[in-house]
Amino acid sequence: MGAGSERQLKPGNVRPGADSPVDWVRVLRTVFVSRALDDLEESRLLPERKVLYQFCARGHDVTQALLGQHLVGLRDAVSPYYRSRPLALALGLTAEEALASTMMRAEGMSGGRDVGVVINRPNRDGPCLLPACGGVGTQYTPATGWAQSLVYRARVLKEASAEGSIAVAHGGEASTATNGFWASLNIATTERLPLLYFIEDNGYGISVPSARQTPGGNIAANLSGFVNLKILSGDGADPRAAAAMIAEAVASVRAGEGPALLRLRVPRLSGHSGQDTQAYKSADEIASERARDPLLALRRLLVPTQVDEAAWQALEAQAQSEVREALQRIESRAPLDPSTATRYVFTERRADGSLELQAQGGQRAAGVTPPEGSSTARPAGARINMLTAIRRTLEHELAINPRVLVFGEDVGRKGGVHAATLGLQERFGEDRVFDTSLSEEGIIGRAVGMALAGLVPVPEIQFRKYAEPAAEQLHDCGTIRWRTVNRFAAPMVVRMPGGFLKCGDPWHSQCNEVQFLHAVGWQLAFPSNAEDAVGLLRAALRGNEPVIFFEHRYLLDGAGARRPWPGDDFVLPFGQAKRLREGTELTVVSWGAMVERCEAAATESAIDVELLDLRTLSPWDRDAVLASVRKTRRCLIVHEDTLTAGFGAEIAATLAQDAFFDLDAPVERLAMPDMPSPHSPRLLEAVVPGVGDIVTAMRRIASL
Repeated sequence: MGAGSERQLKPGNVRPGADSPVDWVRVLRTVFVSRALDDLEESRLLPERKVLYQFCARGHDVTQALLGQHLVGLRDAVSPYYRSRPLALALGLTAEEALASTMMRAEGMSGGRDVGVVINRPNRDGPCLLPACGGVGTQYTPATGWAQSLVYRARVLKEASAEGSIAVAHGGEASTATNGFWASLNIATTERLPLLYFIEDNGYGISVPSARQTPGGNIAANLSGFVNLKILSGDGADPRAAAAMIAEAVASVRAGEGPALLRLRVPRLSGHSGQDTQAYKSADEIASERARDPLLALRRLLVPTQVDEAAWQALEAQAQSEVREALQRIESRAPLDPSTATRYVFTERRADGSLELQAQGGQRAAGVTPPEGSSTARPAGARINMLTAIRRTLEHELAINPRVLVFGEDVGRKGGVHAATLGLQERFGEDRVFDTSLSEEGIIGRAVGMALAGLVPVPEIQFRKYAEPAAEQLHDCGTIRWRTVNRFAAPMVVRMPGGFLKCGDPWHSQCNEVQFLHAVGWQLAFPSNAEDAVGLLRAALRGNEPVIFFEHRYLLDGAGARRPWPGDDFVLPFGQAKRLREGTELTVVSWGAMVERCEAAATESAIDVELLDLRTLSPWDRDAVLASVRKTRRCLIVHEDTLTAGFGAEIAATLAQDAFFDLDAPVERLAMPDMPSPHSPRLLEAVVPGVGDIVTAMRRIASL
């Protein structure tokens, strides 16, 4: 998407009340319910261990209640943090839902899987709360992705519901020191996205004063030189002033004027969490904060001119009664069923075979059902390299599905550092194929927000090693479905080249695919040839899971990986290994660049080898491997990743458990030593399993 794009508000897409005066009674109700919840948890539920984590919002609640009244766009969304509960209450969260979450009940926002105040709330008919994470600063780049999706959905998909809507990134001042905040800010200001940064500055990051987080302790002042950023800052303990600043900030973003940052100074009227005694604060400081309680200021504002004393007390009593009754209903329910704990890591199927889709996120939940395709290849034309196969697959899926977006560093005019996207921007435009800033956190985080908005993001990480700065977003993305109990999911396809080429080095040549197999909720494809690359990439683009698509650099133009084009509808199911050779003496299991070497070694060894190419590692084809080993009674696993804790160890452990009595020899692994890839071709050849090494291992095992 090009910089400088603007949107004009279409009033018909914003619900009535967007420009109306503040409903102070509604604000008061929200604050009273929030405080009743905080009081109950602090005074009773925490000591009784019915709540294990508590993040009090007292002092932050008035401004959040005010913001909630302005989130009226049909596709508004908030990327919240752990102190966002009052905002969730303002947007419709009930006291019962709130308590069910903190008390770890099935009816809560995570079904007991996450900290209770880590908010999420799907809503396809109005403002939603995107899945929050426990990590500080992780909310910013997904909010950016949602904001960019609004522009795309309005401008390219012509969805009227996206017009005039905004995204809100909600966080405390300390979170502005994180990589995620700066990555988000760079993207949002460059692209002039409809994103509001709603920053609550309570003076502390747990126990660390703001001045230790931000020079001068004022992030708004420090950002005064940022282009395309409207900045407002003021006293969040003054309800009238806060209301005016919130209204101005929201109106600016809705009008298409680009992002805005609103910093509101608020008191934190309790510890950081339930376990925090605030021993680092003096008695005078605590007393001063209590005197700045925005509820006291709200009382001075409203009583008696808008609410008399009796009405104030009645509203407070009503809130307390609502919370007590909610507690009674929750405590009468059955406890969590431990047998459900492992559900929803991936998409599940109902008894009739249909997909049990998440409530929000991904194209399928948005009502788009992609073609199923065929697992039968129909080869046509000359052999093409894997690079061409990937490019052609992306081109076809971009052509048939306007929700697909391809982006990353240098993927536009340059066509990517490996030329996998060459020519795609020229055909599909900068809205659909675009370059990003140099921030892997920003690339993956914005992909999360786009996926939650129903798009199909295809971010590229230039080299496997470069994924490290995005590790937090990658891991958080994989757990979204599980930790929200299938309320949300963020299907995407992360293209990631790696492995050796003509030489190696520690920065561009690592595989280390096993790291992503420890990332819960991710599927991982690792094709060894052009045909499989087409089928697996297309399956990923039409699927309902986040996928790591690993592109081995040696195979991109390797002669041995070339295959004819298998057809525009060719789709390979994940979790199905391919038997490349049928044999009786030895099973060899491999994937990626090692498959070609195993084929050559099998021919040279003169051993009757059965060779399996796993093709995908998550899921992996346990049944095919077990069946083969039970036939040959021997197994060699060959991979490029390091030996210790490489994926070969998982396969070996499975065989030891499920095929122990079928084995006539120990299962062996051949892999890289526990070291990075060396740059020198001579050194690289010495440590990466070669054909000769594989032949030697085959002959040794077959002789046992």
